[in-house]
Amino acid sequence: MNIANLPKLDLHCHLDGSLTKDIIEGHLGRAVSDEELTISEQCRSLTEYLKKFDLPVQCLQDAAGLSDGAYRFVEEIAKEKIEYIEVRFAPMLSAHDGLPCAQVIEAVRDGMERAKEAFHVRYGIITCAMRHHSEEQNLTMLRCAREYLGMGVCALDLAGDESAFPTRCFRPLFEEARRLGMPFTIHSGETGNVENVREAYELGARRIGHGIALRKDPKLMKAYAEAGIGVEMCPTSNFQTKAAAGWEAYPLRQFVDAGIKVGINTDNRTVSGTTMTNELTKVYEQYGRDDGFIFTLLRNAAQTAFDPGNQRYPGTKVGQDRGGIEDAKKRWKQKRF
Repeated sequence: MNIANLPKLDLHCHLDGSLTKDIIEGHLGRAVSDEELTISEQCRSLTEYLKKFDLPVQCLQDAAGLSDGAYRFVEEIAKEKIEYIEVRFAPMLSAHDGLPCAQVIEAVRDGMERAKEAFHVRYGIITCAMRHHSEEQNLTMLRCAREYLGMGVCALDLAGDESAFPTRCFRPLFEEARRLGMPFTIHSGETGNVENVREAYELGARRIGHGIALRKDPKLMKAYAEAGIGVEMCPTSNFQTKAAAGWEAYPLRQFVDAGIKVGINTDNRTVSGTTMTNELTKVYEQYGRDDGFIFTLLRNAAQTAFDPGNQRYPGTKVGQDRGGIEDAKKRWKQKRF
């Protein structure tokens, strides 16, 4: 299988964690070392991993930086045949007195729209509430983002230090999201806490980010499978944050075999030093070079995308089953999507 040429989609990718070195250097006006941007093999936890976001966030403090960052982000991902991206970022990390939340979202949307026309990559924007922000900040952001639902924005997320701020503390936020009709995903189970995964299920999340701790509860795994809740797994990032010790401890096959709609994603292209081609290649090599397994992961992601549209992917249209794995293989060989 030529994974480099395979049409791809990525549903869990942070804008700030994916700004390239040249973008960051251009905005900061100085040289930046790789060590400042990319996590080392000695990373010990998610808390340590998150420190790498301080520098790129500095580049997203004005409308020009946000728009240019979004545009050049898409320019980069288009090189590896990503046809649909759900990019996420936290508007309140960029909002300030001179740049309100609405203008922050509009700036990112402007960059994504210009890039869509230039590089033919469809997109959805996921706006992140932050675990360390106040309830007022997060509700303000949610209500602002809801005004753009269907106009670039496709969903809400909750990101940040999961170990320090349990998901149960954010029930009012997601109750308001449900009232407003705002779909949402939640970073859950990245730090080993299965209660956060259970809370996401009870709150009505349509997807969760990472979800490693789900493996601890077979009944909850079954509930996820029956509900069709997507799990956004990011192998390289998961190993770096110590969410999993390595491939032997990684529950990807376990989740797929249980019928859970797992997709593979990058999380942070720059911070983790990865691409979708890299992530899928690692999975392909690890799980017996099985073409069908890769197509299953792509189809799962397509079926759980927040903004399905009509873009085609192997074996499916986004959000629609198109005949299963064998049909997907046939279409791939014939170069018909």
